[in-house]
Amino acid sequence: MDPKLEKLNQLRAQSQLGGGEKRIAKHKEKGKLTARERIELLLDRGSFREVDAFAVHRERNFGMDKQQYLGDSVVTGWGTIDGRLVYVFSQDFTVFGGSLSGVHAEKVCKIMDMAMKNGAPVIGINDSGGARIQEGVVSLGGYADIFLRNTLASGVVPQISAIMGPCAGGAVYSPALTDFIFMVKNTSHMFITGPDVVKTVTGEDVTFEELGGAMTHNSKSGVSHMACDSEADALYLIRELMSFLPSNNMEDPPYKPNNDDPLRTEEALNTLVPDSPNKPYDIKDAINLIVDNGDFYEIHEHYAQNIVVGFARLGGYSVGIVANQPMVLAGVLDIDSSEKAARFVRFCDAFNIPLIVFEDVPGFLPGTDQEYGGIIRHGAKLLYAFCEATVPKVTVVTRKAYGGAYCVMNSKHIRSDLNLAWPTAEIAVMGPDGAVNIIFRRELSESDDPVTRKAELVEDYREHFANPYIAAQRGYIDDIILPSETRPRLINALNMLQNKRDSNPPKKHGNIPL
Repeated sequence: MDPKLEKLNQLRAQSQLGGGEKRIAKHKEKGKLTARERIELLLDRGSFREVDAFAVHRERNFGMDKQQYLGDSVVTGWGTIDGRLVYVFSQDFTVFGGSLSGVHAEKVCKIMDMAMKNGAPVIGINDSGGARIQEGVVSLGGYADIFLRNTLASGVVPQISAIMGPCAGGAVYSPALTDFIFMVKNTSHMFITGPDVVKTVTGEDVTFEELGGAMTHNSKSGVSHMACDSEADALYLIRELMSFLPSNNMEDPPYKPNNDDPLRTEEALNTLVPDSPNKPYDIKDAINLIVDNGDFYEIHEHYAQNIVVGFARLGGYSVGIVANQPMVLAGVLDIDSSEKAARFVRFCDAFNIPLIVFEDVPGFLPGTDQEYGGIIRHGAKLLYAFCEATVPKVTVVTRKAYGGAYCVMNSKHIRSDLNLAWPTAEIAVMGPDGAVNIIFRRELSESDDPVTRKAELVEDYREHFANPYIAAQRGYIDDIILPSETRPRLINALNMLQNKRDSNPPKKHGNIPL
């Protein structure tokens, strides 16, 4: 073989080994995949094309000139998922613990720039000890270079982060700037400062898992969107998520035909909502009966469970679903659920994904904790998100739509395109019980039998106001439908709205109440 060709093959083989066979073996003993194995699982077979495989760090101090590895601590390039172009970087923990050097950052920035120019998603697989201390401010500057690109790419191409190991300090802010974060139970961690620093500063004893594990960030902080059982599970779920998303903000989401009849009706929906307005039901049962093949891809499943968000298809079209969940806190809106839904609504709007809202909301959660925590400001985020959104927006009121929460949950008044209601809908300023207490306070105080009189007044109020017909008379509800016909009506609405054009006033950007 020609010596030059032989040298190329040798260098290629060397770059494939990362930190060497011993470190790879040690890495795999922990049950973790290598950086390259992760890419192979994520992308279509044989589609990955690597760039900068021969790049090396430039640090000469601290004996670093004697420790150089081809490709340094990250593998970068592009490939396809279901035949569609994506860019990917995968940090290699076998090389300096995946720490970020100047050249590591340059490699990541290069593919992010390419993704922006070519309109394709970026998927980052994070497994890193953080900044490379030997490089000092060069490493810190590298992080900032990545943060800038995350911000500029936001709303232009989808950005997805998979946390496959440690992600600490400044490193957490790149994933935090992306659209969706996937974590693996028991093996991935995110935190600003680790347990040792926490112990020193605050005296708290906390484990890695308690402080920054997958379930901590999926159920308590809301930082992560998906908690996965294994690395392979996370990579599979990312592939599935991509099937709902367009490649960039100038494209429509992929259309995926299926054999689910668009005219299918579901009689079970007619009896889903209980007769008692205080009895809960699972809104996911409604979603699963309505969407194509019952396939609902839930986002943030473990966080703020009083609201449900996720992706599905209706008649083959990708849609984003936002639904109050009566099973948790009666579906009330609070700080966490408002933020969760607002972020999801803004993502869907940025990437041309129509929004379907299932509404059953008794109002905003009262109490000093909520008021002191800023429920006014946080609730306004969801209101802002729905007002700002120009994608097709359809609302189905299944039961309660009370007070300010009625306005916030994609009402006609904030540019919803179509508002439907089931006959079980109750659209009013507040529930009958509370309304009667206020309106008839004096009469009840003077009544000989206030309990009986109140029951009569509540029933009268319910009959006259706690129904969808007053709103329909005003045009705030476009139609009252049988629950069983919700699926065909929604698919018809999406077809009708295919060519919708709407815009916001010219501006640099709005000032969302952060």
